[in-house]
Amino acid sequence: MDRMFRVLGFFTLVIGLMAFAGDLTEMALLFFLQTAFFVILGYMKFTEKTYILLFWGYMIVSFTGFSYWTIFEMGLPL
Repeated sequence: MDRMFRVLGFFTLVIGLMAFAGDLTEMALLFFLQTAFFVILGYMKFTEKTYILLFWGYMIVSFTGFSYWTIFEMGLPL
């Protein structure tokens, strides 16, 4: 399971580099932070249950943040 967090770190790094190449600096920084988060957790040798709980927590925070941003910050598409 620790390898999957390193794989997530790799993919977030790739997305961050593409965002940086497309002049989306804020998005690139967000994905670089996620890369650091995933790679650090990938080398901490937690149990599989801990990794699953960390991933669930990450998904809840990210989906809540995404939903908040799309509903309250972007406004209605009129």
